Amino acid sequence: MASLLKVDSLTGVTTAGSISVTGEGNSTTTNLQQGLAKAWGHFEGSDATLDDSLNTASLTDNGSGNFSPQYTSNMSNTNSASASNGNWSSQVASNSGHKISSFATTSCTVITASNGSNADVDDTTYTIFGDLA
Repeated sequence: MASLLKVDSLTGVTTAGSISVTGEGNSTTTNLQQGLAKAWGHFEGSDATLDDSLNTASLTDNGSGNFSPQYTSNMSNTNSASASNGNWSSQVASNSGHKISSFATTSCTVITASNGSNADVDDTTYTIFGDLA
């Protein structure tokens, strides 16, 4: 028989903001909160419009291929980790890329480039991991 658990919140017993999850093989644990994305977004570089997001209040267009998503809830420090991607199907070229170039507690900077120069790319995504303030 399958089990169903319905709750509105989870709180750690030892530390309220820390829940350990037993990993594969039952030999290790991982911290649930540390593994969750704290902010992410999907946007079109051609018009700097957010299509969908989490913990993103707005997106600032800083110029060609340079965007700053503003977080709704700030990060606790500037030591975040990230993942990012862009759709290069129509702009595939050498020396093209996509990265998070800087982190602040209130935002990050997403850079997209083609042929060695900043360029707006559609279907751009970013994901931020770290500690919320």
